[in-house]
Amino acid sequence: MAFVPKKIFFTKGVGVNKDKLASFELALRDAGIEKCNLVTVSSILPAGCKIIPRKEGEPMLQAGQVTYCVMARNETNEPNRLVSAAIGVAVPTDREKNYGYLSEHHSFGEKGEIAGEYAEDLAATMLATTLGVPFDPETAWDERKQIYKASEHIFRTSHIAQSAEGNKTGLWTSVIAAAVFVE
Repeated sequence: MAFVPKKIFFTKGVGVNKDKLASFELALRDAGIEKCNLVTVSSILPAGCKIIPRKEGEPMLQAGQVTYCVMARNETNEPNRLVSAAIGVAVPTDREKNYGYLSEHHSFGEKGEIAGEYAEDLAATMLATTLGVPFDPETAWDERKQIYKASEHIFRTSHIAQSAEGNKTGLWTSVIAAAVFVE
């Protein structure tokens, strides 16, 4: 039997440690998903999948549970190097019938808000092309966002992002953003 998630929540985290893996673990802890066996999947928000708050989704997770997620991850051990990880989401107007899109973006030198807008733009563009919404890909994101919403095919777009500057003493700094499927 196919597993199609009914709910999803978004989370983010940052971790710093002398070991790269431990830094990633601390970022997972900060995001509240460290106790799960995470399986990364691609970019589809299932039709009918309800977006819930993190505080509602986290208690649904059990230690050792195999948990599907879309994850963006980045790390550095270069002092002061800016790292970002972001997840974008585009939800269709008829979300009971149509599926939406999730996108992940990981970058260096971008603040979280810029990385988040890029991920949001990517998810919205993927959904727009699927729904046949006409647009010019060379147009600025703010203008395309208005076109997408005016088409009445895309209900909502948003993002979650985490950025951090590399630890000044060279410890590993990890950032994650994730869309976690539950139920």
